[in-house]
Order: sequence, then structure tokens, then C-alpha cells
Amino acid sequence: MKALMLCGHGSRDKAAMEEFSGLAVKLQARLPDWAVDFGYLEFAKPIIRDGLDRLREKGATRVQALPGMLFAAGHAKNDIPSVLNTYAAANGLAIDYGRELGIDPKMIRAAGERIREGLRAHGWRDGEALHDTMLVVVGRGSSDPDANSNVSKVMRMLWEGLGFGWGETVYSGVTFPLVGPGLEHASRLGYRRIVVFPYFLFTGILVRRIFEETDRIAAAHPEIAFLKASYLGAHDLVVETLVDRLTEILEGTNNMNCQMCKYREQVLGFEAEVGLAQESHHHHVEGIGSSADCTLCADTCTGACRTAAARKTGAHAHGHHGHGHGHGHDHDHAHDHAHGHDHHGHGPHDHGHDHGHDHAVSGGHDHHHGHGHHHGHGHDHGPNGHTHHPYPHADHPLGPLSMTTNRKGLS
Repeated sequence: MKALMLCGHGSRDKAAMEEFSGLAVKLQARLPDWAVDFGYLEFAKPIIRDGLDRLREKGATRVQALPGMLFAAGHAKNDIPSVLNTYAAANGLAIDYGRELGIDPKMIRAAGERIREGLRAHGWRDGEALHDTMLVVVGRGSSDPDANSNVSKVMRMLWEGLGFGWGETVYSGVTFPLVGPGLEHASRLGYRRIVVFPYFLFTGILVRRIFEETDRIAAAHPEIAFLKASYLGAHDLVVETLVDRLTEILEGTNNMNCQMCKYREQVLGFEAEVGLAQESHHHHVEGIGSSADCTLCADTCTGACRTAAARKTGAHAHGHHGHGHGHGHDHDHAHDHAHGHDHHGHGPHDHGHDHGHDHAVSGGHDHHHGHGHHHGHGHDHGPNGHTHHPYPHADHPLGPLSMTTNRKGLS
């Protein structure tokens, strides 16, 4: 049988997980002769192992796996392959791993449609010039500069393709500029209308914070119309891009972009990270703190679980957003492990790199949370303690703490 596994990160936000599962449903409808299942790395159920179990129970002996992620930072490069490798070795299942959605004409078209929908909702008509309107694209943010640069490329493609008067890229966390400083800067450029577009797949606390920050800046600048465009969601063109990624696996053309990867090349400012051993910590947190188990919120995550956990454990505020470290922190705030490399076309086992990948299941490891930890200090996350490699621009005045931190020092 033909089996496809869609792998997501996971969120405590039930609405976000319903949207992700809806994407899997649409993918199944698009591929009726395939058995399609899904699972998450953490903070949601089913976990990836559960989906693979179900495919094996249906008779699958080989599975094609795709990361349901926009860009290739640490989760797509390292954490998902590590989980897949471990499962494959333990269960004798062959798994071929595909690449992320990435920079793709279909994804750009889907984003363009979301932006046009937002404009139409405020009276804009197709064909009307946008020279008096500015576009601000919001990326998730990563400690991997290659992933961050991809958001900038998406913004440029949209800016030029739709004919906006100006375009800027900002991020929800981890890197800079953050949404608040970026929109404050944008408000000085003289445009009467600014469209804010979160380049995200699904809803969640980050998307809500982006819009809340937009409202805050808009209230301070009533002379400017701030328009909020919707995130991508399970757009038909997103589904088609996933089908293309599956086809790449089957045709053997599944190559990741490695030329600007900071773990393979001497990327400016990140030279110390070339060749770092890459491991995943997700094995011991799969499904823990799942939205499926949370009774503190309805469909919308309010962060009440983190508050309750902090009270129970006495966890101290770490950095600037106070999460308790027993893996009780919320990965919806752009926690990006930004490490690891991947795969030139066949399976999660076939790393095309030669700089010391070790997908061990246990042991300490370095990765980049990017939560605003300024000193790259080590702390324990349970049985698999690990340390944070310092992000070289952690003290940048326009970020990268979080959207909840009021930063000044605009350029």
C-alpha cells in the first residue's frame, strides 16, 4: 500500500491543531489512493509515532513522510528525522523523508490570495494600484539566518508581484526586527495604508499576538489604516505544494537547500556553529502537555497551563517571558531548535552531509531555543539535559526577545 505521514510540530492551541488535521484531511482527499495519517513532535496528540503505528496496522511497509512546515530550520532538518529514524529502526519500517514547503510559486500565489482577500475586505478592488500601500510580512523567526532570509524572499516576491509601494519583513520572535519595532518603523514611511500578513500555516498564540501588536501600533497611529490579512491555512495551493513534495520523493529529486546552512558552511556571523553535532530532544517530550489533555482553555490557548505549571513547580521566570523548564514551556512562541541537516532524497537515514550527525536518542545536546536567553547558558529539560548555543544577536535592540516585550531603539 502507499502510505503518507504528515509531520507537524504541535501546539497547545486546539484550534491550530484542528486546522492541521484539516490539512491532512484535504491531503487525503487529494490523494485517494494513498493512506494518509499525521502526528506531532510535541504539545499535541496524536504524536508522530501514533500516526506511524496506524499506517503499519493498515499494512504499510514503507512510508513517505513530509514535514508540514514552511521552512527548514531545526524541526524539519533534525527533530522530525530523528523521531522517524528511531521509529524506523525499532519497527523495521522503511521511511522516506521529504523536504519542507519552502519557497515555491504555489505558496507565493496562496499568500497573494490571502493578501488580496484582506484588501478586498477593506474596499480594495482587483486591479487597483497599491502604490500608496505598504506590505509587512511577518515570519515566525528562527536562529537560523537561512530560514529567516526565506521570509524576506517571500516578502519581496509578494511586494513586487502585487505592486505594493513598499515592503518590510518582521518576525514574531527569536530574531529581529520584532513586530512592534518593525511596525513603528513602517509607520514613519508615509504610507496611508499598511497590510500586515502573517506568513504562517495556522492560527495560534503567535498569530493572535501579531494581530494584537498590530492593533496596539494602529491605535498610536490613527492616520494610517492597518489591514490584517489572514494566515495561509489549508489553502488548496498549500495542499498542491505538499503533493509536489511527495512527487519529489518518488522521483528522487528531493534535495534540500544546504548552500547557506550554518551547520555546513561558514555563514557570516555563525562561523562557530559549523559541524556542531546535531541531536533531537523531542523523544522524551512527545505528547507531554498536549492540548488534548488540557482543560484550562477552550479552543484558544491562553497560556493558563504555563501559569499553573509555574505555580506548581515554583519555576522561575527565565529570560523575559518566564517559562518553567520541565518542558512545560510553550513552543508557540517561535521556539526553534534551528539545527541539523537533512536529506538528499531518500530517507531520514540518508544525510548527505559529513559533519557529525548523531541522532542519538539520549544525551546532552546543543540547540537554539531562541526564547530570548541572552547568554547561551545551560539548563536541564528533564532526562536529556541540553544547552543553548548563544544566538549572536540576542541583545539586538529590535529583538529578539518576544512580542510581549516592549522594546525601543528603533532604526
